[in-house]
Amino acid sequence: MRQEELWDVDAAQSYDTPGAGMFAPDVLGPTVDRLAELAGGGRALELAIGTGRVGIPLAERGVPVTGIELSRPMVDRLREKVDETALPVIVGDMTTAVAPGEYTLAYLVFNTISNLLDQAAQVACFRNAARHLTPGGRFVIELWVPELRKLPPGQQAVVWHTEPGYIGLDTYDVLRQHVVSHHVRYDDSKQARLTRSPHRYIWPAELDLMGQLAGFELESRHADWSGAAFTADSRSHVSVYRLPAR
Repeated sequence: MRQEELWDVDAAQSYDTPGAGMFAPDVLGPTVDRLAELAGGGRALELAIGTGRVGIPLAERGVPVTGIELSRPMVDRLREKVDETALPVIVGDMTTAVAPGEYTLAYLVFNTISNLLDQAAQVACFRNAARHLTPGGRFVIELWVPELRKLPPGQQAVVWHTEPGYIGLDTYDVLRQHVVSHHVRYDDSKQARLTRSPHRYIWPAELDLMGQLAGFELESRHADWSGAAFTADSRSHVSVYRLPAR
């Protein structure tokens, strides 16, 4: 499935969960705090800005934010909250779209780089971020760690979350480093609703090499936005790459 088809009107209208999930204050607060700090008083570019979950509160903190977003329905949803003056958005592919001006910070949150389904596109994303940054600028990526240690030989799926009314599982194609995330939502009826999204998973070491190809150096890596130590057991990471200051 193409990303334009995945992030359609239905996805945009159901994406926001104010006060809960990704929009919970304990999730969103540390994210915005850290990005505001890393912007260092300069401008920020969010790749795949979506409906503005992070970009809007970051702009409200006084950081000038511009977004790039492939999905027009997601941009339309964002425009229900803020206008173009408050948060300009370029509609286009995050691997090639160009936003005007220069930035001290570019960022890509909540596993979104994995929506690019081949290595070449993921490297192109790094290079596009680098093109927009001033010397010494930073590129921040939030990404999950593939849970292949839970995948014994012959098994192709891992259940990564369960709660009343919801089951989340991933099916792996380890040859191509592809994952399909399956989200099953159900109630007391006999019916369930399934949504799926394809990804290409990236090991942290591979991500670092992508950064090097685009001229970045790894500045820091933590397990979350609050700065917890990244360990062999961490399920995700926030990695900060920096261009040479020259």
